Amino acid sequence: MEVSVRFSPELWIFLASRDRRPEVRLPYDGTSSLGHLIESAGVPLTEIGEPVAGGRPVERSYRPGPDEVVEVSAVPRPQAVPDCRFVLDVHLGTLARRLRLVGLDTAYRNDMDDDALIAQACAEDRVLLTQDRGILRRRSLRCGAYVRGARPDDQFLDVLDRFRPPLTPWTRCTACNGRLAPVGKDEVADALEPGTRRSYDEFAHCLACGRIYWRGAHGGNLTAVVDRALRAAGLRLQ
Repeated sequence: MEVSVRFSPELWIFLASRDRRPEVRLPYDGTSSLGHLIESAGVPLTEIGEPVAGGRPVERSYRPGPDEVVEVSAVPRPQAVPDCRFVLDVHLGTLARRLRLVGLDTAYRNDMDDDALIAQACAEDRVLLTQDRGILRRRSLRCGAYVRGARPDDQFLDVLDRFRPPLTPWTRCTACNGRLAPVGKDEVADALEPGTRRSYDEFAHCLACGRIYWRGAHGGNLTAVVDRALRAAGLRLQ
């Protein structure tokens, strides 16, 4: 038995090359759920919208009939999630720093295995961002998203476009995700190089790890990264 499925072109990246066409026929045992059928084609359920079968919306637990055509769209953008808090897979360290740069609560460590990532995502109500489709198919994961793009710039834009989160640049530590707070120059003078003390007057420090920040030589480059992403995603600062 087979079922005809029409995947939106945005989902074709998950399909085998032979199935990247407007309509595919997928083997079906007659008893499995529609969600299982979609996943068997390689598409994580985190990436789909509401399926349609026989012209009507259906649940992912629905069992399609042999003559029905199933339509599977990509998850709507922007995707509404509470708080827009993230945890990132170990291969997305540069993306983590960029998300923190614009003030997003972003947990990241480079030594987390799949089980630990899922546990943190669920315990802290975070969206797990990854390029590992296997993690996204794990039943224990409540909320995840596939990050599109090979370059950090493209990944950054993809996350901003998908979730459209409120942004507050320069408010989080890019090293540890802690909150930044203004600090007087006199309070941090002993930790600064002489050239920095002479050239800058405004500083912030991380309330979690104590790291000191100022708009130094790289500030213009970082500002450009933020501005380009905001313009491309059509976002405004909060």
